Amino acid sequence: MTDFGANLVAMVTPMEPGGALSEPGLASLVEHLLATGCDGLVVGGTTGESPTLTEPEAAGLVRSVVARTGNLARVIAGIGTYDTAASVRRAREAEAAGADGLLLVCPYYSRPTQAGVIAHCLAVADATELPVMLYDVPARAGIAMTPSTLIELAAHPRIRAVKDAKGDLFEAMTVMTRTSLAYYCGIDELNLPYLACGAAGVVSVVANVTADRTAGLIDAVRRGDLESARKINDALLPLTDAIMRSGPGVTTAKAALAELGVLPHATVRLPLVEGHDRPAIRQLVGSR
Repeated sequence: MTDFGANLVAMVTPMEPGGALSEPGLASLVEHLLATGCDGLVVGGTTGESPTLTEPEAAGLVRSVVARTGNLARVIAGIGTYDTAASVRRAREAEAAGADGLLLVCPYYSRPTQAGVIAHCLAVADATELPVMLYDVPARAGIAMTPSTLIELAAHPRIRAVKDAKGDLFEAMTVMTRTSLAYYCGIDELNLPYLACGAAGVVSVVANVTADRTAGLIDAVRRGDLESARKINDALLPLTDAIMRSGPGVTTAKAALAELGVLPHATVRLPLVEGHDRPAIRQLVGSR
């Protein structure tokens, strides 16, 4: 767990109304996330609009977040693409920028075989000295990492964790019992059951807004206080529903951060658009 932390946020990438990256917005967001209890910041992942970030932008984001974070949280760089050579290059750039770890998504769109997935992940893991968290998200990638693939990849000394957005708890428990991989829940709606089944932590979109309560949820489960954990989870459900189920998590999380005053704008880059229900989010954020 010390490689990545426990209460990780899938950070949005603050932008100006024209779409340029916002350094003032980034400073405000990092300050907010550290103050509310995040011990890991995932930069340039899906929620950070990775498909629209250029390589210089992605590396610059990591440098800026590292400079603003110091030793207060781990900085995990999202570097995965469907191009192995590009992913290796991004991994090396993230290492040079000061990242503490890498988030490596299963190659998407091209839908390689499991042998191709393994070769891709090993090539990236061999490219730097940083610990790697695999990101298993079949809904976005078009393919899943099978249990046998995860077990094989776990033998690599730098592949140490999985962000599981597959939602198969039985499979997750099976891989956990057969490897030393630290599992992180990548589906906010399932944070409590994953933690109760042995996950090391969460990589949360909702934590952009509620990292303090996510920290409380993790702590309650670790203490074995499931009654308190359920109460926290129940209280989070309406906001989780609004952020994760009323539109892309990127757009709704940015809208919620704008309502909190953390970000001045909720700008996203195309093909995403701002089409969220701001009044509903405003009410939920105000009552959180």
